Amino acid sequence: MTNPDDQVAAVRGFNRFYTRKLGMLDQHLAQSPFSLSEARVLYELAHREDAAARDIGIELGLDAGYLSRIVQKFDDDGLVARKPLPSDRRQIRLNLTAKGRQAFAKVNRSSHDEVAAMLAALSPGDRTRVTTAMATIEQLLEPPAEKPAGYLLRSHRIGDIGWVVSRQGRAYAEEYGWDISYEALVAEICAQFIKSFDPAHEHCWIAEVEGEPVGSIFLVNGGDGVAKLRLLMVEEKARGLGVGRALVEQCIRTARDNGYKRMTLWTQSNLLAARGIYARAGFRKVKEEKHHSFGVDLLGETWELEL
Repeated sequence: MTNPDDQVAAVRGFNRFYTRKLGMLDQHLAQSPFSLSEARVLYELAHREDAAARDIGIELGLDAGYLSRIVQKFDDDGLVARKPLPSDRRQIRLNLTAKGRQAFAKVNRSSHDEVAAMLAALSPGDRTRVTTAMATIEQLLEPPAEKPAGYLLRSHRIGDIGWVVSRQGRAYAEEYGWDISYEALVAEICAQFIKSFDPAHEHCWIAEVEGEPVGSIFLVNGGDGVAKLRLLMVEEKARGLGVGRALVEQCIRTARDNGYKRMTLWTQSNLLAARGIYARAGFRKVKEEKHHSFGVDLLGETWELEL
């Protein structure tokens, strides 16, 4: 097909077909409390930290008044936290609350299942052809170099805890020379988290890039109104995207939402990137102690944050 008019007609025809197909996939939203526009706003907020309401409106092509009503509804339902930009208090920054992230996770899972059901009707070969064709369209019309990488924070699910143990053990062995006793410690922490998991006061978040886990963090009940931040980790390939900062900030917000008065964490003096994130989030070092653990000499540090 070399005639320009025929090519234009082909693209427009495909657009009509795909719009109808997406409409069928979006019908599940009628069974949720969110309209399609509301779900798309939720998606943008889940992928951004301190998102500007105006930027989301521009990205989604939403009328400012309509977007304002959506944000107000989310605020009334406890799904978002709003704060003015210090440099221009007319501009509002938005973040999902813990309740908001749970709501997004439910909608996101429903959408995932709808697409999975559509693809399941195809043979393995046809599924590959469809997804390859989609990737080709995206790469040609919007080259990857021009599209910044995005990430998603979600709640843990089956299989994630094993991934945390494996990746923590390997990452710290490769980067810092820690032996297998560290992996054993991580396994103990994770096993205890699952055994005594209290969803009203505890949480685990997994960071994803294009569906692949790249980071994690745990919020654990330390008793007496104290929350523990544990097992922050970001894969090397995802560093520089703000994943570590987003995980820590989400952990702090949830701890506040859950009524904790103070947050504490234990880290090591040589984990410079993590220490920088903690300091910028408002933590302060309150104790340090030399110890020999994981096959190496370390300087352990306890950091605290008043909530």
